[in-house]
Amino acid sequence: MRADAQRNRERLIEVAHAVFKERGLDAPLDEVARRAGVGPGTLYRHFPTREALHEAIMATWIEEVSAHVEKAMATEGGCREKLLAWFEEYVALLTRHQGAAAKITASLGCQDSPLRTKCQTYADANESVLTAMADHGVLREGVDNLDVCRLLGGVATMADQSSLDPKDVRPMLDVIANGILKN
Repeated sequence: MRADAQRNRERLIEVAHAVFKERGLDAPLDEVARRAGVGPGTLYRHFPTREALHEAIMATWIEEVSAHVEKAMATEGGCREKLLAWFEEYVALLTRHQGAAAKITASLGCQDSPLRTKCQTYADANESVLTAMADHGVLREGVDNLDVCRLLGGVATMADQSSLDPKDVRPMLDVIANGILKN
């Protein structure tokens, strides 16, 4: 790729990230191109579909999610504190882009979704935390990873759509933790 084309691509990703954060994942792509200082043709040459642009924005995101898992698991305290730290990270990640929480949560478990990669990243990260909880003997029998992801996604969607403060989200995360951890 030519240097100028690479710069345009990187600029489109940077601007799209900001536009989607401000206006949601369904923001007009023409606005992304305009704010990036390129024509719509340049945008579509790099990203033929909205989903391709979403994927490009999230390319480094998988590594970032893993770092959030590591951060949560390094939290001081016992398993409950680590689990709640992860839940808070999960909700924060999911609500980073307005409207993403509902779309991603609704797509969990759907193999033909264009958001499958993002969904799988969340599911894999959550599974690693639940496995750690099980290894410590604190996870109830029969806890299903996908169910927990959907519950967390529901809380994230509520937080996203109502602009709840993180301190107001914590009690809902406590309820989920109470349901999946042994007494």
